[in-house]
Amino acid sequence: MRRIAKHVVLFFALVPLVVVSFAGTARAQAGVTTHMGTLDDGATYLIEVPANWNGTLFLYSHGYVIPGAANPALDVGDPVTRFFMLSNGYALAGSSYATTGWAIQEALMDQISVLDEFKNTIGDPKRTIAWGHSLGGIISAGLIQRNPERFDAALPMCGVLSGGVATWNTALDAVFAFKTLLAPGTGLQLVNISNPVANLDLAEVVLTEAQATPQGRARLALAGALGDLPGWFAPLSPEPAPTDFAGQETNQFLWDQQVDFPFAFAFRAELEFRAQGNVSWNTGVDYRRQLDRSIGRDQVRALYEQAGLDLDADLKTLNETARISADPEAVQYLERNIIFDGEIHTPVLTLHTKGDGLVVVQNESAYKNVVDEAGNGEFLRRTFVARAGHCAFTPAETIAAVQKLINRLDTGRWQDVDATDLNNAAAAQGPLFNVFSILDANGNIVSLVPTPPAYIEFEPSPYLRPFDALNGECEFGFLCRNPFLQFGLH
Repeated sequence: MRRIAKHVVLFFALVPLVVVSFAGTARAQAGVTTHMGTLDDGATYLIEVPANWNGTLFLYSHGYVIPGAANPALDVGDPVTRFFMLSNGYALAGSSYATTGWAIQEALMDQISVLDEFKNTIGDPKRTIAWGHSLGGIISAGLIQRNPERFDAALPMCGVLSGGVATWNTALDAVFAFKTLLAPGTGLQLVNISNPVANLDLAEVVLTEAQATPQGRARLALAGALGDLPGWFAPLSPEPAPTDFAGQETNQFLWDQQVDFPFAFAFRAELEFRAQGNVSWNTGVDYRRQLDRSIGRDQVRALYEQAGLDLDADLKTLNETARISADPEAVQYLERNIIFDGEIHTPVLTLHTKGDGLVVVQNESAYKNVVDEAGNGEFLRRTFVARAGHCAFTPAETIAAVQKLINRLDTGRWQDVDATDLNNAAAAQGPLFNVFSILDANGNIVSLVPTPPAYIEFEPSPYLRPFDALNGECEFGFLCRNPFLQFGLH
């Protein structure tokens, strides 16, 4: 897995961090008491409490850790945000989780154990807020669903809020089109992956060859469209124009090459090992309908026409190709780890970049839909940043979201959760917090770019493969809302 990690290291270097000198200053921040230890299952934890603690605890859930990689306990996303939080009296805590990879099962237990450690060591917080990035976003939402009595609010950032089942179904749609149209007969494994390294190598070869021809690029765009892959990759670049279909496809190629393919063709194996089988299916899916609903439909049609390809013929091929079924017990594992029922009764504020190609912004539509269906829309507010990248927020943007959520708790109602207000709040933090850092492949900062806040008013399109719980029985009894469920299981 270390060699596979090289494929994604540049991607993770796009996540905003801070200058090393400031990070060292923040870590040595005066008046902060630090507690570290090990939980019963081997996970480590980190707790930091400032001398001027205001009684509020933020429990941080970190994102996906590449299987086998270093896995330290984290209690905040970046050192600058940490400096702000501790300086303003907030306590921070978080765990490593007992394992790497799709460690949601362990995280949901370990994070509650950290709260117990905090209570035993420090005392009861007046209020506790779950927050986290990426996989930590789905974990944060899962924590308040599973343990509502332990939390007062949540801030999932760039979170996998469509839930585990929908996420991996969507990934399957994209790679199914990729293999069917570009790599038939190659032995490329979409599920039940036996050799992750060799499988990813094969996928990367096919990807590179496809990118070299107009026909290949059109078919790559179609595969990406079935997952609503955005045509915007570099965080500090301008978004390609709506009709710059070639530029969009180039960016989609970069998402596939540097980020998404390692998850789809290699890291999936770690999840399948956990679940003891294949967690995804595409039986019953009409790919013609999926394309019609996708944000990439116009791009795909234009690139197919330019390449002289018959789009109808390729869609017919997709719809007539033998499908993939899921293993019921494996799907049940993924349901438990985790899907959503919309039963939130404390404030939840979400944050997402528009051009996220790993956890697409349509995840926010999936979560809102199930919350609204449960009649709890009053508790949810969503915010969006006009930037490419996964979790590509500046510290100032994160702080503005924190302040908005705290205000909701203090006043009992949402006030001015709009882009203008959030941008003003972020800008007020000054130049130290309104920065975006670019790292090299070794994690070293190569440039620090002043970056103004970029909150926007935005409404994502519907999620293409919804799957969520209608009631508590769904997790264990398979009673879920999904038009494809009846076709998907053996």
